[in-house]
Amino acid sequence: MKGLKCPIPVARTRKAVRKLPSRTYIRVECTDPLADIDIPHMVNSDGHQLLEKGVADDVRWYLIRLK
Repeated sequence: MKGLKCPIPVARTRKAVRKLPSRTYIRVECTDPLADIDIPHMVNSDGHQLLEKGVADDVRWYLIRLK
């Protein structure tokens, strides 16, 4: 979700998650700096687990395990 601003990365992640089975691992990548707040908040509020996060070349990534 490169080039998208808040709240689009979270909205698209939630939409994608609805189609996946539980206990699936997903990796979300985005360039919006606010994703460092928004993605972990979404993960916690929806009951998922944030396993790892990082930044490489201005791209923020999050490894999430779905509930």
